[in-house]
Order: sequence, then structure tokens, then C-alpha cells
Amino acid sequence: MKFKGFFPVLAGLLLWLLGPPEGLDTHAYHLFVVFLTVIASLMVRAVPMATSVLAGLAFVVMAGILPLKSALMGYSDTTTWLVVIAFLIAGAVIETGLGRRISLLCISALGRTITGLGYALCLSELILGPVVPSNTARGGGILAPIVDSMSRTLGSSPTNYPEKAGRYLHLVGAHANLITAAMFLTGMAANPLVSKAALDIFQIQFDWLTWAKGGIVPGLIGLAGLPLLMRYLSPPTIDSIQPIREKIKEDIQWLGPWTRPEIITAATLGVMLALWSTKPLHGWGTTTVALLGLVIILLSKTITWDQLVKNHKAWDALIWLGGLLTLANGLKDLGFIAWFGNHIENGLTGVAPLALLITLALIYFYSMYLFSMLTAHIAALTGTIFLVASGVELNPFLVVGVIAYFSNLCGCLTNYSTGPVIIYFGNGYVQPLAWFRIGFIVSIYHLVVWLGIGSIWWKLIGWL
Repeated sequence: MKFKGFFPVLAGLLLWLLGPPEGLDTHAYHLFVVFLTVIASLMVRAVPMATSVLAGLAFVVMAGILPLKSALMGYSDTTTWLVVIAFLIAGAVIETGLGRRISLLCISALGRTITGLGYALCLSELILGPVVPSNTARGGGILAPIVDSMSRTLGSSPTNYPEKAGRYLHLVGAHANLITAAMFLTGMAANPLVSKAALDIFQIQFDWLTWAKGGIVPGLIGLAGLPLLMRYLSPPTIDSIQPIREKIKEDIQWLGPWTRPEIITAATLGVMLALWSTKPLHGWGTTTVALLGLVIILLSKTITWDQLVKNHKAWDALIWLGGLLTLANGLKDLGFIAWFGNHIENGLTGVAPLALLITLALIYFYSMYLFSMLTAHIAALTGTIFLVASGVELNPFLVVGVIAYFSNLCGCLTNYSTGPVIIYFGNGYVQPLAWFRIGFIVSIYHLVVWLGIGSIWWKLIGWL
């Protein structure tokens, strides 16, 4: 472990020695210190996420803060298993080649100009976003290699003419990934943390359908304007993209006709989306539908069990997400959440509810500059924001929606916010200063689209 890995531990030890403030139970305070230490460890990335979380769980058990049975409760939570199952299904999308085929078909259909290629990337993200819950797998594993290959085919590389096409395509790909991550509950692995916090604090079900209903209109508008915005911020200099059209045709021909595993996977995903969208008719929850989809994929032998268990990202997500949920639930059960909420509520007398929400949303959005990953940002701040907002008269669906969507959109600010952004940036087509400059402008674009146009949509659906 690098030396920087000791900083969270030292900070946690100092807080531990300071002792709890008046009115707060000692166990609740100590659990809060452990939670902060784990989050700080996630930020410095000295050890893997799962290692940090397991170390935190082990400590709370050995220190007598939580019994072992309670420390493992997060691993039985439906939120945890939604993410695990979705990762396993995403593995089938990649393993069967379906994700690559969908991306190539979108590029073939829309990629007649360089802007058309940008729209093809947005469409690919929109199709894959609801069913590939790892935005890293979707953006970094499926689309980023295609974008890099397209750029080089067009005579644009990190060292030779990056401005010709590669810079533009990489910026569109990275920022489209964040928009689709924001649009769907299953668009990013940590999104269910927001839904769980909404249930714990507001006692509302912010499920797949609710998340998509609030995000679909501003998300589509954001995707529609993104390629045009990037043409202005990073104009490509290429004249013709004929070479890439010929290469895409060759790649599609090389894939051959649709295979049985691709057809079954595509049909299963279609059934899952239909069931998620019609929950009021049948009552099956998001995790139940995901489990059904996984069983269909397994029984049809689309992928084997041996292939499935090799999906280490799913089991990694099980460890870190289940552990984080345990710590978050412990803070509620031991009374920390209630204590903190009471103190916050006392200081909000006379504050206009909508002004408070906008202020909180802006603080939440731009605080991403201080975090090295979206998951740590969500885990550290979402519950606190909800607690503060719960003290005023606001529609909880509006509060949760704004924070849920901003949880991903704020990744536009830096070149290290999440896996796909790191991969797109790492390809070397965009310099760091340019990425930060463009990212800040994109953040203003998101605020205009989601708080401006989005607020009109949210009023129409009864949130505002």
C-alpha cells in the first residue's frame, strides 16, 4: 500500500480520539468515523475499493460497533443484487458480441458525416445504457476501442492530427456516456445507492421506471445537442469520412449473421425493458426482473455458468456495494442520521425550498472537483443532501431526481471522475487543460438542459 493510503487512517484516528459531539451516541459516532475513513480511502485509491470496504466492516465488528450479522446485512439487500445481476447480464452483452454489433450498426446507419458519427455514438450509448450497468464496460470496454479505431482510420492519432477527428469523437463518446449513465437506474453501478438513500430518508421507491421517467426527456435533449456542442468546442478538421464507412462495412461483414446467443440476449433485454417499464401492471420489482433475465440467459445456454462466474467485476461490485450499504444502514439504525437531520432542520428556518434545492444541487455538482470517482462522491454526499432537503417542503421525487441525475452528469468536470472518462482521456487525444475547460462548459450545458428544460418536464409529470 502506498504511503498516501495511511492518510485516511490517520484522519480517522484523529476523529475517533476527538470523541462524539453532545447528544450523539458513541457507537453512532464511531461508525460515522469508519464510514468517512472508508470514503477517504476510496478517494485516494491506495487499495482496491472492495479492500477498503472489507477493512471497514472488519473493524466495526472487532470494535463492537456492529455485530457480525448486522455487518453482513448489506449483502442480502436487493439493491446490491440488482447491481450484481446487471453486471452479469452486461457480461453476456459483451461476451456474445451483441454490444459491438449494436454499436457498429448505429455507426453504419448514422455515420455519414463526422457529426453523424457523434450521433451514432450517442445512439449506441442510449441503446446500451439501460442494460449495461457498468458505464466503464459500456464506454471503456465496448465503445472507446471502436472510437480509437475510427479515429486512426480517419488519419487522426494522439500524436498526428488529433484535431482532425479523434479529439472530437473522444469528447462526444466520454460525455455521452455520462448522460446515459444519468438517464437510467441501471446506467451506472452506483446509481442504486441513490435509490436506497431515497428509500431510507424519504421512504419513496425511486425505481427503474421512476428514474427513467424523470430523466428521459432532458437526457434525450442533452444527447441531441451534445455532438453539435462538441463541434463548436472542439471542431474537427476532417473533410470526408469515407474511409471509416468502408471499414465499418467490413467489420459488420466480419461479424457475419446474427448468432443464436446474440438473438436470445437481445430478446431477453427487450423483455426486461418492457417489464421494467410496466411495473404498475405486474408489480415485479427491478431486481426481480433482472433476476428473470439472468435465468433466461443461463437456461438458454447463451453463456455458460463457468463464463458467468469469471465476471470479476460483478463479484467486486457485490463486495464494495454490499459493504457500503451496511455502513449506510448502520448510520441510520444507530441514530446518526436522525441526530444529523435534526441539527440541519433547525438551521433551515425561513429558507425558500426551491432556492435551497438549487443551492444544494450546485454544491453537489461542483464538489466533484474534490473527488476522484463518482462512486465515492455518491456514497459520501447523497444521504447528507437528502437529509438537508428533507427538512423543507419539497416534493421528494424532485429532490431525488435532481441529485440522481447530477450524480453522473458531474463527471464531466474532470478527466479522472469515472472509468470511461479515464479511458477516453487516456487514449491521448485531448490535453488535460482542454479537458477541464471543455468539461466546465459542458457542466453549464447540463445545468441549462436539466434544470431549465428538465424543470418543465418535471412539472408536467407532477414533480414540481
